[in-house]
Amino acid sequence: MTIRAILAGTGSALPRTRVSNAELAERVDTSDEWIVERTGIRFRHIAEPDETTATLGADAAKQALAAAGLQPADIGLIIVATATPDNTFPASATKVQAILGAPDCIAFDVAAVCSGFLYAVSVADSMLRTGAAKHALVIGSETFSRILDWEDRTTCVLFGDGAGAVVLSAADVEDDRGILATRLHAEGKYTDMLYVDGGPSTTGTVGHVRMQGREVFRHAVTNLAAVLGEVLEDVGLSAHDIDWVVPHQANKRIIDATAKKLGLPAERVVLTVDQHANTSAASVPLALDLAVRDGRIKRGDLVVLEAMGGGFTWGAAILRV
Repeated sequence: MTIRAILAGTGSALPRTRVSNAELAERVDTSDEWIVERTGIRFRHIAEPDETTATLGADAAKQALAAAGLQPADIGLIIVATATPDNTFPASATKVQAILGAPDCIAFDVAAVCSGFLYAVSVADSMLRTGAAKHALVIGSETFSRILDWEDRTTCVLFGDGAGAVVLSAADVEDDRGILATRLHAEGKYTDMLYVDGGPSTTGTVGHVRMQGREVFRHAVTNLAAVLGEVLEDVGLSAHDIDWVVPHQANKRIIDATAKKLGLPAERVVLTVDQHANTSAASVPLALDLAVRDGRIKRGDLVVLEAMGGGFTWGAAILRV
């Protein structure tokens, strides 16, 4: 038998306020047609003052725990992937721990922007395999609306807030169920193409998102197709073996172009960008939870997760549900 991290439960949480393109156009010089044509986005959720990265993450975690049939006391590891923590420190993961009422456990944040959830899954997978914990909460949670420049229509229309969570459990498996492979990458020389122009060590401010959209698009399609190929090669499978791809929900054109590059039919790609916009580290677990709860992703399915974000960072994971 082999010890693997298996997917035990999923959950998600969205802020109370949903904003349509038409509503956004009342505030920003844009239109529903412009946004949909270029991104596929129709709605996004914006956090209220009493909603934070930690509270959204905790709400998603509660759903994931319920789906897994576990209690907070069962969790030995909490990882929150986020680029928008509640505070510079402590880690938002410790705040989630406190909200859940979980006892002493390992808790920390991972910062890899939109790829953060993939990075967090890889770390949790490694720690579960070595016995550091039996059950792990891996959460992607963001309040990106707090770092948007609402005068910049090229970026503010793209992002939304939300959280997604999964419970991963270490188990002795005799088949190929669980996380089969992960691949992660980073290339810091492209930092200036997607970044936030502030921080504690530089400006002493929070800053705002800045992006060179065309360059990000080009790199995203190339990098995502390549890393998907890598994880498939690691397990000796091809794109034809995939039941579902759950991609980072940044832009429908990126998702479509990546699928086409791999020869994947659109009906095997989970798409939520139209309803949630780009929720950064939350987008993959949000989409995964939706597809699990509506019955598309079933026990035994081969699922590939992928994302790319500022840094550049990118990665993929392949798992048998």
